[in-house]
Amino acid sequence: MINMAEKNETVNINVLIAERLYPLKVTQSDEEKVRSAVKLVNEKIKEYQALYDGKDKQDYMAMCLLNFAVEQENLQKELQQNDRLMEEKIIELEEVLSGASK
Repeated sequence: MINMAEKNETVNINVLIAERLYPLKVTQSDEEKVRSAVKLVNEKIKEYQALYDGKDKQDYMAMCLLNFAVEQENLQKELQQNDRLMEEKIIELEEVLSGASK
């Protein structure tokens, strides 16, 4: 069994992004997430390579970065909208409960 202290220890890993090796230090608890993210980035780069033949690696990396930034923005807006809806529902429930207690 791995305890929490071991999960927070850093490990050295090497990841390959766009055919370039990057040495990283990550916590053990993040290693799997980092490797999954690297796989996702490489898949997105391959998609862009298929769509836009003849660009260099930096162009594909920039396209990939922009894509992920837009996805992040969309998720952030969706989260804010969900928070507002949740707050509205809580207010509605409080009103119903306060009316029922009278």
